Amino acid sequence: MNRLSKRLTHVLFFVLLMLSLPAQAGGAGKFDAVEAKAVRAVIEAQLAAFAADDGPRALSYAFPDIRKRFPAPEGFLEMVRKSYPVVYRPRSVGFLEPELEDDEVFQAVEMSDADGVLWIAIYRMGRIEDGSWRIMGCRVVPGGGSAI
Repeated sequence: MNRLSKRLTHVLFFVLLMLSLPAQAGGAGKFDAVEAKAVRAVIEAQLAAFAADDGPRALSYAFPDIRKRFPAPEGFLEMVRKSYPVVYRPRSVGFLEPELEDDEVFQAVEMSDADGVLWIAIYRMGRIEDGSWRIMGCRVVPGGGSAI
């Protein structure tokens, strides 16, 4: 390795180190495996409720603030069906690594829609009084490709 390559390697390492510091200082990081399974189970249960058109069960996995906005579970189901069709009926689902930030967890889930287009659903998760996880929100962004 020549001198320039070594220097570029050191500069790249330093830049990557500096970029990672704000996330660490803010409380971001990896998430405990047991808790990650609990978060995943909540999302999977809500997806199963959507697949069964079970509005009351789907809404039960939402954070209390969301439940207050939807006194009728059918309204919640309809909103998800219209606004988040890939979440309502994903063709495939793949969980990525969750990230912890302060008291919230962000769980990215790769989903493909009925046409095979990839999307990333980013779930924001929070704990309720009994210590269990609930879905605080979900943002869906293009995944940049197609499922095989």
